[in-house]
Amino acid sequence: MKKRILVVVLCLACVTAFAQKKRTKRAPARKPAATAKQVTKAPTQVQPDNVTSQQPTGLDANPKTNGKPFERPLDGYYKKSNILNARVTPYPNLRESDVAFAKRVWREIDVREKMNQYLASPKRRLIDVLLDAISAGELTAYDPTPGKKDDVNGDEFSTPLTGGQARGRLASDSSVVEKRDKDNNVISSSMVAGEFNPDSVLKFRIKEDWVFDRQRSIFEPRIVGIAPLIKPKGAGSLDIDYQPAFWIRFEDARPILATKEVVSRASDATGLSFDDVFMKRIFTSYIVKESNDKDERIKDYAQGIDKLYESERIKKELMDWELNLWQY
Repeated sequence: MKKRILVVVLCLACVTAFAQKKRTKRAPARKPAATAKQVTKAPTQVQPDNVTSQQPTGLDANPKTNGKPFERPLDGYYKKSNILNARVTPYPNLRESDVAFAKRVWREIDVREKMNQYLASPKRRLIDVLLDAISAGELTAYDPTPGKKDDVNGDEFSTPLTGGQARGRLASDSSVVEKRDKDNNVISSSMVAGEFNPDSVLKFRIKEDWVFDRQRSIFEPRIVGIAPLIKPKGAGSLDIDYQPAFWIRFEDARPILATKEVVSRASDATGLSFDDVFMKRIFTSYIVKESNDKDERIKDYAQGIDKLYESERIKKELMDWELNLWQY
């Protein structure tokens, strides 16, 4: 009797366990199918015959992006970051009491000369670097117009220009328009700008001070300003000499020039910036003026080949002044 009762209890336990296991594996109930009234068909847009699909096909498609933003690949096997992160080495501090001798000179750089051709390379022109910085508000251009009361020569950074004004003064077909009175006397003159061509900038003018610092016993040049030169057309068929389009303070331009690498025909890995070019004097130039009591330029008292001889004389005079310090 006991055996029968035990068999019945075991059978009931097995049936209960099987029923619970089957209940857990039951598939979820399906949602009822939508009726014909509930189903709405999206309206189809019919494109005209003359409108093509905007879906990119062929060469325009870019399956590699997979919907992600395009990342430009590296053009080469290393990234040039040294120039981009370069910092300016400032000039040593100079006190007025330490200046034993000072001479201001103006010199011109002709980019058509072989040693200066890199300054006008189509890959990276010096004029493009300056204009981009002016347009971005990183640099301030100054009006070079002479004759002002507080700026006789127009190169003392007295009147700032906007980016548009600075670019307008660089137009290749700029012309000078003169205003005359009833007696045909010139009252004033203004420059009318045209379209700008960067290849038309053939020269740059540099204003620099040669200073002897007795504290460090060093005779060195310090560039004060730089100006691109243009050659505007005068009234009639007269051509006016090269004139500054605007002046830029060199100390303000150094942080920008230090991050722009120059292009060299010898090697692509020059490691030189435009700031290095001016600080290391890697250019050829000729002097057009030195400070004097009459405020005369070389062309005011020398003509032809004599202007070049006078430029070399001034250059040699500066070098001799330093050499004479060490003669006993």
